[in-house]
Amino acid sequence: MSQQAAVILGIDPGIAITGYGIIVDNEGEAQARAYGVLLTPADEPLPARLARLYEQLRELIALHRPTAVAVEELFFARNARTALTVGHARGVVLLAVAQAGLPLYQYKPAEVKLAITGYGGADKRQIQEMVRLLLGLETVPKPDDAADALALALCHFHSHRFQALAPA
Repeated sequence: MSQQAAVILGIDPGIAITGYGIIVDNEGEAQARAYGVLLTPADEPLPARLARLYEQLRELIALHRPTAVAVEELFFARNARTALTVGHARGVVLLAVAQAGLPLYQYKPAEVKLAITGYGGADKRQIQEMVRLLLGLETVPKPDDAADALALALCHFHSHRFQALAPA
């Protein structure tokens, strides 16, 4: 009996732009399946934008059938308004994942940086270049939100593999 390959969905939540990145465990190697962004129109009211984001996430989950979802832990931003809107989008992500019955893993920004670059203080450019290298992509994934989502998926890919190797 063959075991289903892990399909990891990384999500970088935002109200205007939510990045997503999907990687597959191909015999121990991470391989990019898809990445991009989900958009909501700025001229729509917040509830309509959240509903649109939710529906797009449901479609993405149904299409790619991930076995795990990785999302960044909420952090306190200097701009309270930005933190609040990201929090709304993140709540929608958590709801869609829970309703799909998928395991959710949350990572701090420093954990993602450490898993991808080996340095918890890496800058965005370093992370994006390592995502490109680790996935064997010709160019850095664009936009930044998609690259960030792939970094989250890769962080889970590496963290989950090391946890499986650890003695019980």
